[in-house]
Amino acid sequence: MGLNVLILAGSRAGRVDPMAQAAGLSHKALLPVCGTPMISRVVTALKSVETIGRIAICIERPDVLDGVVPDDVTFIPPAAGPSASVMNALDTLGTPLLVTTADHALLQPGWVRSFVQAAQESGCDVAAAIAMEQSILRDVPGTKRTMIRLADGAFSGCNMFLFRTPAAAGVIRLWQKLEADRKHPLKMARILGPGILLRFVFRRLTRADVCRRIGRLSHARVALIPLADGRAAVDVDKPADLELVTHLLSTASAT
Repeated sequence: MGLNVLILAGSRAGRVDPMAQAAGLSHKALLPVCGTPMISRVVTALKSVETIGRIAICIERPDVLDGVVPDDVTFIPPAAGPSASVMNALDTLGTPLLVTTADHALLQPGWVRSFVQAAQESGCDVAAAIAMEQSILRDVPGTKRTMIRLADGAFSGCNMFLFRTPAAAGVIRLWQKLEADRKHPLKMARILGPGILLRFVFRRLTRADVCRRIGRLSHARVALIPLADGRAAVDVDKPADLELVTHLLSTASAT
């Protein structure tokens, strides 16, 4: 059975993304990178992975993707937030489910293969792809990424998640609680617990600590999977990111 995929491509709370608005487009997913819409690059990369089965896109208006994505791609309407949308997709597509975003313009089939294989070997229920700071500095020097600094190194997320087993639903339910309280840090702190927050503040928290705590709260086995290529941490959130991915892809095509 193939590995189903969800691509998150909607606009948060129905708002038009500023980059899309500046380009006169309805969605950031349609922004062209070297002449190709970002979401087309994501779908092409995924279709090059032999184990990929059904690809679904979460977006409010599927019609904006007419002629942009293949006809065999299906659509799932967005819910109240990203976590609810992923839960809906899990109910529809089942597990294992790979989740990524439409602005992951540099996505490579090799990254997907190595991530999925490492997650399977770990025996986890849920895995998140990360890139360590040293890999990012080596492969995309000068880029500014959001870093999570822990006792065993700093890393950035790679917008790629694998929900391997039905137990993964517990992690999504925890995500929904945190997402609902995102404007109330004290409530989020109570959910995570003071111990883990104190260890984070004093730089004593490790990746294993994070996985264990999330696992206890969600009743699932959680893994953070470092990817070898630092470019995997680059998504298109701002104009500088668009310039960067355009440069990287242009340079790669010229060699």
